Amino acid sequence: MTEHWAVVIGVGNAYRRDDGVGSAVALQIEKLDIPGVLVTLSDGEPMRVADLWAGMDLAVVIDAVRCEPSIPGRVRRGGIDLLRHTRTAASSHTLGIQDALPLGRAIGRVPGRIVVIAVDAARLDPGIGLSEPVAAAVPHAVETVRAELRRAAPTNHLHS
Repeated sequence: MTEHWAVVIGVGNAYRRDDGVGSAVALQIEKLDIPGVLVTLSDGEPMRVADLWAGMDLAVVIDAVRCEPSIPGRVRRGGIDLLRHTRTAASSHTLGIQDALPLGRAIGRVPGRIVVIAVDAARLDPGIGLSEPVAAAVPHAVETVRAELRRAAPTNHLHS
């Protein structure tokens, strides 16, 4: 088994339209089979997220967000604060991915660095399938994740 230095976490619910973008991007990254990179899906539950990223050099979190003004399909890169200044698609839940960092700190389960890739959602109603602008943004989000992994790689052996 390979030692993992990074984790890519696709957050969301594929049965709530654009909330499935995190999963869609993560599944594309998983197909690349990048050495040392664990790819997983999550509903954003903080304790599970803290367990996933504990001890990793890098955690890349992909999530759908709603913000004002909304530009469906816009891809942004930032820190965990990016989720604090927007409403994550799962904001109907009491806790979310933004709560995982303080929890992880409290129990000693944090990564070296967290990067959030946020995609502006158009539709979060029940149903399957991404809206057109969000589906069109998936390749850009995948490349944004890949670029982050290349920047942070312990060696330059990542796939190009």
